[in-house]
Amino acid sequence: MIAVIPARYSSVRLPGKMLLEIHGRPLILHTVGQAMKAASVDRVIVAADDQRIFDVVHAEGFEVVMTSTSHQSGSDRVAEVAETLPEGAIVVNVQGDEPLIDPDTIDRAVAATSDADIATTWEPITYVEDLENSNIVKVVTNAAGFALYFSRSLVPFPRELSLRHGGSQAALRDEPALLRHFKKHTGLYAFRREYLLRFARLPQTTLERVEMLEQLRALEDGAKVKVVQAASSSIGVDTEEDLARVRAIVEAGLLDSVGSR
Repeated sequence: MIAVIPARYSSVRLPGKMLLEIHGRPLILHTVGQAMKAASVDRVIVAADDQRIFDVVHAEGFEVVMTSTSHQSGSDRVAEVAETLPEGAIVVNVQGDEPLIDPDTIDRAVAATSDADIATTWEPITYVEDLENSNIVKVVTNAAGFALYFSRSLVPFPRELSLRHGGSQAALRDEPALLRHFKKHTGLYAFRREYLLRFARLPQTTLERVEMLEQLRALEDGAKVKVVQAASSSIGVDTEEDLARVRAIVEAGLLDSVGSR
């Protein structure tokens, strides 16, 4: 299995975040280190779009390739690298801004590709306010764990309880046990190489454009998308607040126990 880490230099909210320092090392190197701990990973490749990222990763002796600056998504960047990989490979898209990614989560996603075109991950939702947050994507699955739909909206919608309590927020506030019905989608993807290449060539779909979620393109294409629970929560670094939280965790030595082997 090959982990590919797309690493863009530009970021609207946190410019140059891949190279921001966490406990004396650039963020991207922490992500590489966590991916390399996964038992299923045979090779880690950073897919960079900027010479500064390329130079930092290369100087540490890790594998890195320069990719096009025109890609619209991380999946497109990973697909460019996948073109050069062996047929039948399992390719995992590990987000570059996930320096706390649990290696066991990567292994769970890889294992789930045994009966799927794509495997991805979810985490429990623990705060009621997250359900109405459009930046937190919700996923609904069938009994076998395959994705039925992804949405930025509240899905599944608790209709009867909302009517009884006078709204969904009131229902969830009054009956917090309802939270167990909701799953937060997280951005780790394990692809069968051939499906990834197909996916990258598909045009955007209406649902994808409406929700701004590229995984809906795969569902509309009829792909089997398996969704497995992450081994532990992670933190994507998108803001200064996220960066401060990650720095505190790493500097406290807590990352050493995540997926250590």
